[in-house]
Order: sequence, then structure tokens, then C-alpha cells
Amino acid sequence: MAKYLIEASYTAEGLRGLMKDKAAGRKAAVEKLLTDMGGKLEGFYFAFGEADAYVLVDVPNAVSAAALSMAVSASGVVRSKTISLLDR
Repeated sequence: MAKYLIEASYTAEGLRGLMKDKAAGRKAAVEKLLTDMGGKLEGFYFAFGEADAYVLVDVPNAVSAAALSMAVSASGVVRSKTISLLDR
């Protein structure tokens, strides 16, 4: 499995949804998306500053990471940046 760090910033629509669904709902949605593609959620952290959240994931390969990135972007509620992490 490959590890990736996703830096996410909510759009105005995404923030409205976050206020409605609460943080647990957003985390559960990410976890389900990852599980469906054979991945695993390692950590989900909300943050202050330029990014609203940092998400650490394990996915099978780079193609899965790209599919995850496209699915997140297609939602229109988050702008994200996916960073490949190296362990050595």
C-alpha cells in the first residue's frame, strides 16, 4: 500500500455541509470511499490555517490515489492537494 497526505480546503458549499453533517459525517464519508477502493484511513485531522483538514490515507497504488483525488474534486465541496509520502 502507498501512503498519501491529502491537504483539503472546503468551499463555501462544503462548509455549509460540514455545519450540517458535523465532522463525524465527513470522516465517515471519506472512510467509506477509501474502503470501497481497497484503501484505509490512517488519520483525519481538522486544522486552522490555509488548509481545513489533513487526511492520511493508505491506498493500493498511484492509480487509486488519482481516482480518490478525482472523486473528491468532482464533489465540488473540497479543493485538495494529494502528496505522495515516502517511508525511506
